[in-house]
Amino acid sequence: MNTTRLEAFSDGVIAIIITIMVLELKVPHGENLAALAPVVPVFLSYVLSFVYVGIYWNNHHHMLHASKQVTGGILWANLHLLFWLSLFPFATAWMGENYHAMLPSAAYGAVLLVAALAYVILQQAIIAAQGPGSLLKQAVGGDWKGKLSPVLYALGIAASFRSPPVAQTLYALVAVMWLVPDRRIEQVLEAGEN
Repeated sequence: MNTTRLEAFSDGVIAIIITIMVLELKVPHGENLAALAPVVPVFLSYVLSFVYVGIYWNNHHHMLHASKQVTGGILWANLHLLFWLSLFPFATAWMGENYHAMLPSAAYGAVLLVAALAYVILQQAIIAAQGPGSLLKQAVGGDWKGKLSPVLYALGIAASFRSPPVAQTLYALVAVMWLVPDRRIEQVLEAGEN
């Protein structure tokens, strides 16, 4: 079976995740700039999570374009990833409402960590289904970002218990690292077409 339904379903779930996150932004009471101060941490948490969801959506899109078929294992691995991504609104809201608290910051990092691991599981399921000549395997290569991200998330989780702002800085650093364009999959697909 091809990837069309998997892509459509995943796109829908990701759109709902973003919608739920934005609905957590409450209108401030008051009409001056001071009224915005209490919602700044919630807004910053939303921005960080929106960037993360966007990164996952973008990479998921490219990964599926390097796939020719979908297996049952890939479907379940994709649902596994979507489950962890669906916890982003909860983790985002909790951290946003308790910006300097240890446990919400650690929980946010834990959701980031397990989502990253779920993405790797999906990636490996696709590579296994494609076989030894997998375009995705060629594109992924050494995947230094994919290996460094969980380490930084784990450091962020540990840092949450000493300094939540340091942990949140680590989480933002990983997002910035992934925002730098990564054309590995595009290049492999282009080379395969030529």
